[in-house]
Amino acid sequence: MKTETTIQGLSASLSPARAAKKLIGFVPTMGNLHEGHLNLVREARKLCDVVVVSIFVNPIQFGPNEDFDNYPRTLDQDSKLLAEVGCDIVFAPSVEQMYGKKPRLTNISVGEITNDLCGLQRPGHFDGVAVVVTKLFNIVQPNYAFFGQKDYQQLAVIRQFVQDLNIPLEVIGVPIARAADGLALSSRNGYLSEEQRQTAPVIFQTLKQAEQQLQQKTSLDEVLVNIKAALTQAGLVVDYVEARTPELQKTSEFNQDLVLFVAAKLGKTRLIDNLQVKFTA
Repeated sequence: MKTETTIQGLSASLSPARAAKKLIGFVPTMGNLHEGHLNLVREARKLCDVVVVSIFVNPIQFGPNEDFDNYPRTLDQDSKLLAEVGCDIVFAPSVEQMYGKKPRLTNISVGEITNDLCGLQRPGHFDGVAVVVTKLFNIVQPNYAFFGQKDYQQLAVIRQFVQDLNIPLEVIGVPIARAADGLALSSRNGYLSEEQRQTAPVIFQTLKQAEQQLQQKTSLDEVLVNIKAALTQAGLVVDYVEARTPELQKTSEFNQDLVLFVAAKLGKTRLIDNLQVKFTA
């Protein structure tokens, strides 16, 4: 496995694969990898001849009160894990390599689907994601890019700008990786105290109960109220509980497939999760 820290170095490493018309798979990450990230690499390995993983903590997607400076940077550990699951090239650029020395005057904003859910609480976050992912797509030029469905809104945003900007690749969403007790795997889980870690699985448990209630014809409004009440009772501070169509359109009835979304704080740690619920007439 190679590690490249410059755009030119990565381009040179990928040149033989391009010449041989090999399929290139790409997994963008911010490092501090867990089993969820490794699942993305495994999926890429199944489909592609060459797998590239980027590790870059992107400053422009963090808000002023968010944890950019404290975000764990664990490149050596990440590299060992990536080698074990078949990554071919790690791209670990500096901020200067990604953004240069001159001011950035270009922005990428995806309207409508970034206005609520996590976009409401994190203004500018998805613009920062769109810019860095577009830059990475231009640098790597993969055939396939792999993203986890835990960040469902992010996945929808990326699919949207790939479509709108005619970026020639296919975006593949990979199901949420979970701990044995159901907690969605996240780098931020490391911030939870032992007691909080025992409480956190209530999010997924509550979403599964909500799915059962919907299948038993409980109204969607009542189900959303129940989710919020259960999480609050467990000691979480709810940011939002929402239902959307798979395309992130608002809906007030369970008359088609739905995605249930939760964002809540446990102590100082913000946790997100979602559950896709199939509609059966």
